[in-house]
Amino acid sequence: MYGDIPEALRALIEPVVEDHGCELVDVEIQQGHGPGTVRITVDNVAGNGRVSVGRCAEMSREIETHLDAADAIAGRYRLEVSSPGLDRRLAREKDFVAARGLEVKLETRRPLDGRRRFRGRLLDFENGWAGLEVDGVRVEIPFEEIKRANTVYQFSRADFTGREAD
Repeated sequence: MYGDIPEALRALIEPVVEDHGCELVDVEIQQGHGPGTVRITVDNVAGNGRVSVGRCAEMSREIETHLDAADAIAGRYRLEVSSPGLDRRLAREKDFVAARGLEVKLETRRPLDGRRRFRGRLLDFENGWAGLEVDGVRVEIPFEEIKRANTVYQFSRADFTGREAD
C-alpha cells in the first residue's frame, strides 16, 4: 500500500515519477535468495493506467540511478517499473474512490470476522472505509486494515475480437 512505502524510499522515487508526469501508486520490495525485486507501480495523472513501456523504461533508469547513489536497497536487486495493468493495484484512498462499482479482491492485515481475503463489488469508499458486497452481504473494511487490493478485470467479447463491445 502507498502508505507503507518508507518515507526515505518515497523521497527518492516520487520526484522522478512526477517529473515524468505520473503518480507513484505503490512500491513493493521482495527479498529472498539471490537478488531481490523492487516493483514500482505508476499511473498517469488521469488514473487510466496508460503509461507507455518507453516512459516506464525511462523512469526505471532514473530511479535505479537514485536508488544506487543513495545505497537505498541492500544487496543486488532487480527493478521493475510498470503501470497498474488489468488487475490494477488499489493502494491509495483515491484509487478506491475511482474503483467504486467494480469487482475487487483484497486482503486484510489481520482477520476481520474470521477471514482475511474478500472478493466482491466495491459499493463505496467514504471516510476511510471500503464498503463491499461479498456474496450478497455488505462488508465494511477500514482502509488502514487493507494489506493489498486489486480490481478484477472483467473480460468482454471485445477483448478477444479487437472490436468494441455491443
